Amino acid sequence: MNNYNTPENPEFLNNYLVHIKIVQLLSERTISEYYLDIRLFLKFIYENNHNTGKDIEDISIKDMSVDELRKINVADIYNFIFYASDERHNNDKARYRKISSLRSFFKYLEKVEHIIDVNPASDLDVPVPKASLPKFLSLDDSLKLLRASSDSSSLRDYCIITLFLNCGMRLSELVGINIKDIDFTENRLKVLGKGNKERMIYLNDACLDALNHYLSVRRSNKKAADEPALFISNQNRRISKRRVQQIVEDTLTKAGLDGKGITTHKLRHTAATLMYQYGGADVLTLKELLGHASISTTEIYTHLNDERVRSAVENNPLSNIKNDYKDDKQ
Repeated sequence: MNNYNTPENPEFLNNYLVHIKIVQLLSERTISEYYLDIRLFLKFIYENNHNTGKDIEDISIKDMSVDELRKINVADIYNFIFYASDERHNNDKARYRKISSLRSFFKYLEKVEHIIDVNPASDLDVPVPKASLPKFLSLDDSLKLLRASSDSSSLRDYCIITLFLNCGMRLSELVGINIKDIDFTENRLKVLGKGNKERMIYLNDACLDALNHYLSVRRSNKKAADEPALFISNQNRRISKRRVQQIVEDTLTKAGLDGKGITTHKLRHTAATLMYQYGGADVLTLKELLGHASISTTEIYTHLNDERVRSAVENNPLSNIKNDYKDDKQ
């Protein structure tokens, strides 16, 4: 476990973190987010019960008792959500995530540990936040980014940008690729997605060309002969997520595309959008390509097409021509 499982937590919280990692196979990012939400909630409850007068971040919950858990009711949760909104200025998405964290936590306490008899989070009535359209690069901007990357002397960096824009993979998936995961016979590679689920990603000509040129340099590096990772750092070790983010940021700047809020994850959205708008991919195909657990996650891309239709209608050159509506017309 990461450092969020510590002696500073009550035992029931550490046990929960182990459960969602080992049994539910949640990602490290999700576990970390759930932990921060639940820890803040427990600090909030502890302060309400004990009136320490401390700043909430300074409150210790390591001695929080099971009896205090059993006394928590739905009103306490609503008060916490109000606190998150009013004092911590959490937006709809952040508040909804806190609700999801607490639902998971209390369900564990009731169904797995049997610490509580009544789940105070079972009947929470919280609206789901509206899904916003994801940011992405247009086809022209994507070409600019590739050109800026091709001007770089690094075949590695160009290959990274190419895979992001063509395959729609996650940052963690790209960093986790090993050389042995690439199948040049079937023109595909294996990635490890969320929940440790493996999936195959098919490689088009652009990806194969970038990979072959990069691997010709990668395999000639004798110092990294024992490193299984596809993408390596200057220290001949698996490249870090942060370094990949820096590569993307630098390339966006070279392409004149900085300041648009584009990240590695937005490049994933870009790939999905281009495949949907130009590649003829339907929602079910995109779901498999992107490794989404639910089709509802993928359906956001159908709205992108709706926006294009709306824009086409609104920008019709006849859109501003209106009738005079003279009174003598019937």
